[in-house]
Amino acid sequence: MASIIKVDKIDPQSGTALEVGSSGDTINVPSGATLDINSGATLTNSGTATGFASIAWQSVVTASTLTAVASRGYPINTTSNACTVTLPGSASVGDQVQIVDYAGTFDTNNITLTSSLKINGGTDDKTLTTKREGVTITYADATQGWVATSGVNSGNQALDTAPYSVDFLVVAGGGSGGGFNGGGGGGAGGYRTSTQTVSNGTAITVTVGDGGSGSSNSTGGNGSDSSISGSGLTTITSTGGGGGGRGQGPSAANGVNGGSGGGAGGETSTQSLSGGISSPVTSPVQGYAGGDNTTSASYGGGGGGGASAVGANGVTSQSGAGGNGSASSITGSSVTYAGGGGCGLAGSGATEGAGGTGGGGAGTTSGTGTAGTINLGGGGGGSGGNPSTGGAGGKGVVILSVPTASYSGTSSGSPTITTSGANTILKFTGTGSYTG
Repeated sequence: MASIIKVDKIDPQSGTALEVGSSGDTINVPSGATLDINSGATLTNSGTATGFASIAWQSVVTASTLTAVASRGYPINTTSNACTVTLPGSASVGDQVQIVDYAGTFDTNNITLTSSLKINGGTDDKTLTTKREGVTITYADATQGWVATSGVNSGNQALDTAPYSVDFLVVAGGGSGGGFNGGGGGGAGGYRTSTQTVSNGTAITVTVGDGGSGSSNSTGGNGSDSSISGSGLTTITSTGGGGGGRGQGPSAANGVNGGSGGGAGGETSTQSLSGGISSPVTSPVQGYAGGDNTTSASYGGGGGGGASAVGANGVTSQSGAGGNGSASSITGSSVTYAGGGGCGLAGSGATEGAGGTGGGGAGTTSGTGTAGTINLGGGGGGSGGNPSTGGAGGKGVVILSVPTASYSGTSSGSPTITTSGANTILKFTGTGSYTG
């Protein structure tokens, strides 16, 4: 029969440590009994404890900032403002913090989670963005840091990546060079850059413009526009380069407007011709005008405009060179894009115009002009000879630079994907998309 000892208090016989039972014993607290742990007492678990509630829930939080403590739960009311929660910067494996959407407003005023330790294996802040969301965040280890181990109404939203900055380079297709003797150089495709904030789930649509087709014995064709667009983003459109003017006598023509303007046609001494301008006029500028031909500039037509300089004017027996392009290091190394095409030439002792740096095609003294470089957006070179065809414009390109810690891995259109430092680079040479 079990022994019954009834006492109100047990004190240690010596010192302050009290041991109940011996190794291997089972200490039972009967059903219905209450075990009180008074305020200020510490219950230390040096073994395995099961069935204990480990989270102490706090009063409703309405502030815009909160420094969380492990083993606590926080109902957060974001009716009036968003809240940034700093997770503990010192943690042991298994430490937990719980957060719940008190008023159903996380979708309008988000929770941003930050910590000096990693979150989901990265160093970026994360967000809670779903109405009536509740989440348990557990410290895993130094490699993954704080991770979501359970959630209510969270779906795939628990610990979303916070909004982050993406760099864009958008280059349109270059215009083709003009045909016939002294065809003007094609203008480079428009060149624009942008840095914008992208939210989780934002779909970015990418369009890459083609270069203008070379035309026999006529003014060159314009390149096509390149662009990026998406919900919450400022649409960036770079305009296709203008075609180079037709050459040869009274039928010679002005250059065409575009991202950069095409050069004026040459091989004429009877009329003044103008290069096309950068159009539409935007701020910042995406290109420059093509070069002119004047009445006294027999043979010499204008070079196509480039992203950083106007095309050169024609002078007697010398056609204008294409304007130079602009350099970008968005891929991690410096590359020059959007050079204008040089004007072609015909005639004894004449000199054709060189292509601008950045893929501009050179003009020729006879035959088809040199094509602009594909995926640099260079203008095509003007032709020389009768009959002859202007060089095709180079296709454009769109490049995104995304912080690797925030990179979603979701894209279409088969971009070339590389890394540079802390960034992942997506190079689109055709239509596609990236989802943040």
